[in-house]
Amino acid sequence: MADKIDLTGALATSINSAMDRGRPIVVTAIDLEGNPAVSFRGSTFVFAPDQLAIWVRKQDQGLAAYVAANPNVALLYYDPEQGPDPSVSPRRVAIKGRARVDASLNDAVYAGIPEVERARDKERKGVALIIDVDLVNGFGGGGPVNQAR
Repeated sequence: MADKIDLTGALATSINSAMDRGRPIVVTAIDLEGNPAVSFRGSTFVFAPDQLAIWVRKQDQGLAAYVAANPNVALLYYDPEQGPDPSVSPRRVAIKGRARVDASLNDAVYAGIPEVERARDKERKGVALIIDVDLVNGFGGGGPVNQAR
């Protein structure tokens, strides 16, 4: 039986520091032609215990357009060195969820992304993308991770 979705603790620490440690999150969505679109997203962070946020630099193209047409996304986190605290940090995590653009959260999401990502969109032309997480599976120093909504 899966635990309730809870992205706090070691999981949040690992995801939130992934970019700074050279381990950006991989995001997969379905493009407008129905094909998988895979990209690294250094701005990914835990927004709430059951949500992730990403700053998307193009409001009407790429990932923002893809999730408007099909909200289903998958994310991968992998750290061969097992994150900030190897005794509890996850080594690998797969996440599935439903994403949506939410411009009303632009200020909060932009403030939460790493400085290196803010520098890539100093004029704040991007938009907030929120992911409601439905499934988390993985393994690390704290043992298996198996969470579901």
